[in-house]
Amino acid sequence: MTQKPAPPRLVADPESGLFEAMEAAPRYEAVTRDITVSVRTFWLEDQSQPEDHHFAWAYHIRIENGGSETVQLLSRFWEVTDGRGKTDHIHGEGVIGEQPILVAQEVYEYTSGVALPTPCGFMRGTYHMIVPATGERFEVTIPAFSLDSPHRLGLVH
Repeated sequence: MTQKPAPPRLVADPESGLFEAMEAAPRYEAVTRDITVSVRTFWLEDQSQPEDHHFAWAYHIRIENGGSETVQLLSRFWEVTDGRGKTDHIHGEGVIGEQPILVAQEVYEYTSGVALPTPCGFMRGTYHMIVPATGERFEVTIPAFSLDSPHRLGLVH
């Protein structure tokens, strides 16, 4: 007698389901001046329309101030490259409408998204930071990360 496969397990707590999905997602990380930036990406099937060349992803960013100085994120710069090699440059104040201040050992997290006309691509960038106590400005690297969908025919990166 063959066994039937078990039905999909429903997660009683949606937050734990989200946590499990985040832990399983690819992770990219870069460290600059004791500031660690890690990125996890998520393919958004429900927001994509491959037949219309619209492919969408969410990315979750965690910024950890591992240093001893308080820092503030002032602005961001992104390079977004699609599967054909076309690159867009995006500049903006803060992140998701905020210019977070991170005291020593503090973590700031946010989620945002991007859409491309191709089923794959990648992003990378920098955060422009300041040390409020001294006025010193510096850049923090956002690691390059891959945007992959189940619709890609082959990787270009």
